[in-house]
Amino acid sequence: MATPFLVPHWPDLPAGVGALATQRNGGVSPAPYGDGKGGKGLNLGVHVGDQLRNVELNRYLLRGVLPAAPAWLSQVHGEVVLDAAAVAADSAPQADASFTAARRTVCAVLTADCLPVLFSDVDGNVVAAAHAGWRGLAGGVLARTVAAMRAAGAGEILAWLGPAIGPSEFEVGADVLAAFRAGADTSEARAWVDAAFAPIAGRPGKYLADIYALARGVLRRDGVERVAGGGWCTVSEAARFYSYRRDGVTGRQASLIWRK
Repeated sequence: MATPFLVPHWPDLPAGVGALATQRNGGVSPAPYGDGKGGKGLNLGVHVGDQLRNVELNRYLLRGVLPAAPAWLSQVHGEVVLDAAAVAADSAPQADASFTAARRTVCAVLTADCLPVLFSDVDGNVVAAAHAGWRGLAGGVLARTVAAMRAAGAGEILAWLGPAIGPSEFEVGADVLAAFRAGADTSEARAWVDAAFAPIAGRPGKYLADIYALARGVLRRDGVERVAGGGWCTVSEAARFYSYRRDGVTGRQASLIWRK
């Protein structure tokens, strides 16, 4: 069975690192976890109501293009970062990011509108994957991931922003803006935070947020300047991606990275 993937356009990615993101087509799951066009889907989430046997087969199809089974996590929109090499098979501990310096260990996150961020240092010695919903992004999950990589010996860190909700669809309230403003401790940070929120005319306290711009600002603050990716919209690209905001009951796609 053909299983198409999104291969990151990431010019700086070291040759010794592999990375990919899944899309919604190419699996065995029926609607509402299908491909959005009447066919079967590659849902990889075990927690969304799909039959477990479907998810297991979808993960088996994905495993065929990876060096090892992914270190799956139970994501909770927090800031916990784990060493993927220490995650036991089928354990799925609660965390929202993982890193590794080990070869053939696959870091993975699941998303359906939240932002997946893949990391590698320039020499390909340490890699990581993070799940960044707005709560985790405001709470510091990317900063903690970068810190864990540096503690593991990473040099200059590169990042790739995977498919997430786009800025024309990400409607949020004043509480989201306030959460990011609370972490903006310099005039420069306040400027990029405010620039990422566009007030919605006639709807006081409502904004369209640019999660890609927010992530770039957070990464720049933490010393990660070389950032690729971004520009998709999981909500509007229904033929390619699952979207919780669009559909409610839906599947999950994965973003994965490993040292070869």
